[in-house]
Amino acid sequence: MINRRNFLGVIGAALPCVAGSRTGDPPAYPIFRVRGSHRELGRQHGEQAAEFIKRHLEVMCSGQNLSREALRQRALRFQPMFEQYCPHLLDEMRGLAEGARVTLPEAMACNIRGEIGHGKPEGCTAYVIGRSKTAEHGVIAGQNSDMTSEVPPMAYVLHLQPKDKPEVLIWTFGGMIGYHGMNSAGVAHFANALGGGPASRFGMPHYPVKRLMLECSTVEQVMDLLRKIPLASNGNYVLCDGQGKILDAEATTSGPEIIEDHGTGFIAHTNHFLCSRYARKENFEKSWQDSFPRIAKINELIASRHGKVTVDDVKGFLKDHTGQPVSICRHDGDSRTVASLISEPARRRMHVAVGNPCQNSYKTYSM
Repeated sequence: MINRRNFLGVIGAALPCVAGSRTGDPPAYPIFRVRGSHRELGRQHGEQAAEFIKRHLEVMCSGQNLSREALRQRALRFQPMFEQYCPHLLDEMRGLAEGARVTLPEAMACNIRGEIGHGKPEGCTAYVIGRSKTAEHGVIAGQNSDMTSEVPPMAYVLHLQPKDKPEVLIWTFGGMIGYHGMNSAGVAHFANALGGGPASRFGMPHYPVKRLMLECSTVEQVMDLLRKIPLASNGNYVLCDGQGKILDAEATTSGPEIIEDHGTGFIAHTNHFLCSRYARKENFEKSWQDSFPRIAKINELIASRHGKVTVDDVKGFLKDHTGQPVSICRHDGDSRTVASLISEPARRRMHVAVGNPCQNSYKTYSM
């Protein structure tokens, strides 16, 4: 486990300075473990991540040119929606506020994030590889998470052990109770932004929905959830479950569109639509143009292993620099790879590299 004092001592520093537990150790994100009722989960999370949460609030206010009071007022608009669709997670946010010693609206704001204003564009290359295509016949899923350099000093791995629900292991930051990861039932999801598509609206932010997805036991339950909840904006999810089912959901404000593997045994996704309904010129023009070569390259790399993909292979794929600086391993200044993620849900573990995986090794986190 990471020495938290060392990590916090460099929290304001540049990305490569995220600390290890001892001098000379590779950089790694700290892990916080919490258990109990939702209120208790939130309180323990808030206590351990208080500095990360307060930094997130500062970044949101400065990035959107908002006062703290304006941020709180905007967050309160979402409370009725949380009460309707995820009251237990609202209770967890109350605990988060208590533990971090912030207000409830501030804890909510951390779980609304870009929907409060207009978030900065984010890239990401996500993938899910089915049992038939891996060397050890277990699903492998994950992504390179491409965001601004403000994120790493706020980021950590969170292990939640709620009462009467699957355990959850996610990479997250700044008090977000739902983000990239998996649960003990074998459900995992990884995500990326989409260019164009149906218009944004006032609706549920993706972060509580990501957590609700990790309360599910099957991909079918995840899809039912995405059909039921009115999303505020579009986003894409690669999905798997404990039965070995793999799927991709382009989750839009008009409902989810399903992408299947069509016999390839794997699915990759970047930042443009693939479904027949929205994969058209006007949406492609609103997508990051490097999205197209990135998906071609990740598909080529996965297919090249001829059904014998290993975790080490995936580590190599995620280091690829074709098209650099806007490659799979992305070095662009506005949106660079801030975490590289590889999950093995059947083994209840996730491998995470700080920043670009070409520069930092992976640390394994387990449930």
